Amino acid sequence: MQAVCLHVKDEIEAVLRRNPFVHLYALGDLDDFFWQHTTWYGLRQNEQIQHVVLLYSGTSVPTLLAFNEEPVALMPMLLRSILPLLPRQVYAHLSPDVIPVFAEDYHVQQHGLHYKMALTRPTHLSGIDISEAALLSAADLDDLTALYQASYPGNWFDPRMLETGHYYGIRRGDRLVSVAGVHVYSRHYRVAALGNVTTHPELRGQGLGTRVCAKLCHALLETVDHVGLNVKADNASALACYERLGFERVAVYDECMLTLQQRAPTVA
Repeated sequence: MQAVCLHVKDEIEAVLRRNPFVHLYALGDLDDFFWQHTTWYGLRQNEQIQHVVLLYSGTSVPTLLAFNEEPVALMPMLLRSILPLLPRQVYAHLSPDVIPVFAEDYHVQQHGLHYKMALTRPTHLSGIDISEAALLSAADLDDLTALYQASYPGNWFDPRMLETGHYYGIRRGDRLVSVAGVHVYSRHYRVAALGNVTTHPELRGQGLGTRVCAKLCHALLETVDHVGLNVKADNASALACYERLGFERVAVYDECMLTLQQRAPTVA
């Protein structure tokens, strides 16, 4: 059994396709749009890859994705083998049972349980009014930035994501007040993950988020087969919104900031 760095997309995809909704972000990151920012590790056993871990460096702090599946004993083994290769600080999406792997070398700041949700009942979208939602472009960047500053300052928005053509917004007068976009989109791999969804605090509770997300989902389903998202487990209003849209919970994971611990020098 050997931990290896993976470079062949087809080999990586074959492992991720075993559970596409759990690995939705990783599947999207195989796309050429994201590929340059990725490093992939796998555990090879009898010429077969058993697990895959993704390190994504396209954000200010690199992101690590490691979700455990059968055989569950192998993922901790893979993670231990790559610990010396990881950055000093990394934001990690982890199955809860693998967090102890990092405890000795990293300070683990947990950001809470999250759900992975999958759009499994798209017929729910048909009853939602999407007439106000309009496609956004680079020309809307200033308005979009202002909205995020007011309502979602801790966002993960990257302006180049507007190039996917999958950001939609609702305006009140000249002001952008609600938006839904994607973290990941790949026409080639036919997957998309909703992200950077927010509504201005003054206008929440009016269903704007539901409507703009419904418009986005309609557009995505024209070119992808799997639509999903991540949401914090205690975000009751977001969970209710996504369930109305036809999403259901398919997995639980933790988000953590991992920071390499400073060790005291050894005194002879």
